[in-house]
Amino acid sequence: MKTKDSAPEAPEADISPNGQDAGDGGETPGIPDTPTGGGAHRPRRRRRRVLRWTAVTLAVVMCGAAGAGYVYYRHLNDNIKKDELNLGDSKVAEPTPNAAGQTPLNILLIGSDARDSEENQKLGGARETFGSTPLADVQMLVHLSADRTNMSVISMPRDTLVQIPKCTDPDDGEVYPASDGRTMANQSLGHGGPGCTVATWQELTGIHIDHFVMVDFAGVVSMADAIGGVPVCVDANIHSRDGQGHGSGLKLEEGTHPVKGEQALQWLRTRYGFEDGSDLARAKAQHMYMNSMVRVVRENATLSNPNQLRNLAEEATEALTVDSGLDTVKKLYDLSSELRTVEPKRITMTTMPNRYVGARVEPTEDAEQLFRLVREDIALDGKDAEKDPEATAGATADADPAADDADIAVQVRNGTGSDTLAPVSGRASAVTGLLAGKGFTSAVADAGAADGEETTVLRYPSADLEGDALRVAEALGVPKGAVKRSTEVTGVTLVVGADWREDTEYEAPEQDDTTPETADALNGADDSACMHVNPAFTWS
Repeated sequence: MKTKDSAPEAPEADISPNGQDAGDGGETPGIPDTPTGGGAHRPRRRRRRVLRWTAVTLAVVMCGAAGAGYVYYRHLNDNIKKDELNLGDSKVAEPTPNAAGQTPLNILLIGSDARDSEENQKLGGARETFGSTPLADVQMLVHLSADRTNMSVISMPRDTLVQIPKCTDPDDGEVYPASDGRTMANQSLGHGGPGCTVATWQELTGIHIDHFVMVDFAGVVSMADAIGGVPVCVDANIHSRDGQGHGSGLKLEEGTHPVKGEQALQWLRTRYGFEDGSDLARAKAQHMYMNSMVRVVRENATLSNPNQLRNLAEEATEALTVDSGLDTVKKLYDLSSELRTVEPKRITMTTMPNRYVGARVEPTEDAEQLFRLVREDIALDGKDAEKDPEATAGATADADPAADDADIAVQVRNGTGSDTLAPVSGRASAVTGLLAGKGFTSAVADAGAADGEETTVLRYPSADLEGDALRVAEALGVPKGAVKRSTEVTGVTLVVGADWREDTEYEAPEQDDTTPETADALNGADDSACMHVNPAFTWS
């Protein structure tokens, strides 16, 4: 049941200007994690951190039970909750297929802090927030490459400032207006459901999202226990507890140890004791756990105990809310099969590059580079195979044969303006003349100025015009990556960007296709990763 009342947010951990919150996993400074009767203590988000690492493996471990019989299969399908994929008005076009006709797959994983059941309330704490508007406090985009050889994951800090678009609740038609200025991304879930979180991500990143999977506290705890021990490493003895009671309570000896249950939760919540005690250190530990967990699941994906499998299937299906494209066990099984084709060495975990704005964060220029790499299906590990020119040519031909140059209608827009420079007068007409000289005699100039574009781009609205757009790009020397399908145009549209303010021939700028260092990338096969322990939290 969705709640749309403007209830107070569940308590957030206090965050200082240097980005550190007041305690591991959101505990209040000076107040122990265990609640006392009748007081004002609020146990905060006690298990939320587990959400990041189990959601991506839910489909992998749950679906084998389908063979138990059709009736049980129907029962499991009925357990799965469904919601609309995208509640916003604007859409992002699907990516262009590669030479083999394959397209990338983008799945948004959402961890909800909803206190909508007795168990979720117990796990999430903050009794006064029972039934209040839920927050999407965990948001991770999983990108599976078109050729299914690699996977990239981008996690967004919970307090990222974004524009939440207008969203419409599919259940009752209530319209949530676009946010007035920037607000925290986790509030998007309360604007009609997970489909608004999807819409917010698409607005921010320009990445087409195919599916979402949302999981709550209770389901995550059950799944974390079901997965079993996950090896983690510390470079010294650690006890995450200071003299004032701050810390997760994690206590480990130096070296590598399997953690599960409560100890795994402690690892995922630990800030005090890891490196500089910041959320960045905690995120690094979380990525280490997730990579290790994926390796464990791949090695032990076949469960032989029928009761264990049945319980796991029950818990997983009851924990999930998905879009209609994933609303059966069969669909989830198919998804898990695709995810499992990627070897850990081709999985890259990243955090959206960000900078602090007071107590919140905002995306940096490096974040846009990371988003672009995902949009263009460029592997974040830098191990993409060299593109075969013949295969690229084949992809162009297979996508849609181009019309004769003289018959291709092209609208040319002047997008040469920037934050610091006015548009170059007459630029659309000049490039239209250039096109006519190359035989594109149906090209016309748009008299008005378009929104500024940093780089020149060709857009087309539908598959039948893709070949035409690619032919225009070839004639002008515009790279294939700058040819994009878009619902914002009605025909082939060339927007002359700020990178082509003069001269007749276009020179494509060199692009840096490396993953930004600020994304703090971690490879899925790196089993040598080990958390550095702050000397103030070690013991002998």
